[in-house]
Amino acid sequence: MVYKYILSLLLVSALITSASAQSVYSPDKKIVVAFKLKAGKPVYTVAYNKQPVINESALGIAQSNANLYSELTLKSTSAVKPVKDSYTMLNAKKSQISYTANQVTFSLANADKKAVQIIFNVSNDGVAFRYHFPGQADTAVTITKEYTAFNFAPSTKAWLQPKAEAQSGWEHTNPSYEEYYEQDIPVGKTAKNGWVYPALFKSGNAWLLITEANMDGTYCATHLVNDSASTVYHTGFPDARELFTGKGLLPKGAAYSPWRVITIGGLKTIVESTLGTDLAKPAQQSPKADYIKPGKAAWSWIMSKDDSITYTETIRYIDLAAKMKWQYCLVDVDWDTKIGYDKIKTLVDYGAQKNVGLLLWYNSAGPWNTVKYHPKDKLLTHEGREKEFARLQQMGIKGVKIDFFNGDGQSMIQYYIDILNDAAKYKLLVNFHGATLPRGWARTYPHLMSTEAVKGFEMVTFEQRGADMQANHCAMLPFTRNAFDPMDFTPVNLYKIPTQVIRKTSSGFELALSVLFLSGIQHYAESPEGMTHVPDFVTDMLKTLPDNWDDVKFIDGYPGKYVVIARKSGNTWYVAGINGEGAAKTLNLDLSTLNKTTGTIITDGKEPLSFSKNSISLPANKKINVTMQANGGFTMVLN
Repeated sequence: MVYKYILSLLLVSALITSASAQSVYSPDKKIVVAFKLKAGKPVYTVAYNKQPVINESALGIAQSNANLYSELTLKSTSAVKPVKDSYTMLNAKKSQISYTANQVTFSLANADKKAVQIIFNVSNDGVAFRYHFPGQADTAVTITKEYTAFNFAPSTKAWLQPKAEAQSGWEHTNPSYEEYYEQDIPVGKTAKNGWVYPALFKSGNAWLLITEANMDGTYCATHLVNDSASTVYHTGFPDARELFTGKGLLPKGAAYSPWRVITIGGLKTIVESTLGTDLAKPAQQSPKADYIKPGKAAWSWIMSKDDSITYTETIRYIDLAAKMKWQYCLVDVDWDTKIGYDKIKTLVDYGAQKNVGLLLWYNSAGPWNTVKYHPKDKLLTHEGREKEFARLQQMGIKGVKIDFFNGDGQSMIQYYIDILNDAAKYKLLVNFHGATLPRGWARTYPHLMSTEAVKGFEMVTFEQRGADMQANHCAMLPFTRNAFDPMDFTPVNLYKIPTQVIRKTSSGFELALSVLFLSGIQHYAESPEGMTHVPDFVTDMLKTLPDNWDDVKFIDGYPGKYVVIARKSGNTWYVAGINGEGAAKTLNLDLSTLNKTTGTIITDGKEPLSFSKNSISLPANKKINVTMQANGGFTMVLN
């Protein structure tokens, strides 16, 4: 053990002190980045707690008119600059967020004096870096390749979601970030189309979560690609088909790249960190604007599919939302012909009498897929959006759910942003479906309530395999997809699915998702009939469940196996746990950080689809044993 410790110190020392290497430390000194030029090529390494977690990895950019990845000279290194930021979010794991980091900028140039800067921010919970192209005035300059790499030790394990092939799948709608995660796999395993963000790795005792942030429309979204049996992951650009028809794929005229974000620490760090929004562009409007109201929604389509989009069925779901004190009701596909604009206005007025606002579904698509659902083609231009959004605002519609986008090309990223900007003008909330990972957009555009980008509960209703995989899949999401960005999984099916599919999760599991999963508007997967089978103490909890959270604490868990998280609203803590495996688990939970002594717990009852509620009083050490059934769960309320 002493030998291994000395060896690790020598390795870290070598990382930092090798020829011309320059180091950047986190404020608490636990994370250190070492940067240098190696034969004219920029490289970096990262260590955590004196252990290397990312080995020597490439940096650099290829532009259409410049080589900015080799034969470079380091012109200057800035002084360490403290970075501090604070901001408010109503659709995240915390309401008041602060960020502190140490920043250093390395300025480089090639033989033609073309310049690039690599900016590192190192915080106590991770590393972020991005490229800046000073003096970039030629908007015709295209970035053709990014050389950014993440080089892991061969012993590293990974939890990764493969990227689907462009225009594959149902009606050619991929990629939409809706695959299952491959879990605890060795680094070096490849996927045909690469791996999407957030990408989770375990190196020694450290966990790393890689993503990107601050997508401003000038750059494409990226993903990770590794060659066969290679432990080096590269930043990959989208497939040539992932674009807005007739527009660009690659970054053109970008002054900055997005931030490359690496959260580093224990699982507690991964779950509690806000790094994915810390690096996003600040809000374009106040998160507390009068129309930006998080909440819950009733939604008929998830249980009854296309046949549920009728005037009378929408009345029933508005009544359900009113009864449950949920703020919204979503009307899904083909509403424009099955109900019509005039009748929708009548429904808006009916909902307003009951304090329920309506949300309407739209098809984003141009010719990039073959989806027939409508309204379609109304949002493809600024003029079209202005006309449609103005009409919706006049009708009293609260927001839009927009579906079936086309991947990660620069023009498609700009399309998302154009929609968000136009929706803000008309005070409409936004929910993207069939979409890319939002990468911190919920901070920049606080009216972006949620985004799908997940294999959600609709997949459970479609096929038995989806139901069989659900518990394990849900136990992955707080560590990956839902770590930073709001996620429209559409959870909480408390009774059962009205099809041939048999749900494998317990009712206690489903209730726990109402706390575990983060979404600005949480669309519940339950029907008026299903709610009649739910005991009063469960409906009472759902009626009073907070619409947003003030704080978060990771209690226990392991990706894909189980997770227990505490979320705070005011002076009340909600603690929720789910078991992602097919055998019962008893956990000894340490709740001392919550500073509470009494409350209630809702667990699975003895009968299928049933609940049990009990009072709890924590002992002096604030530890409590909780047993979760196979694929089961629990929810505590401590106040």
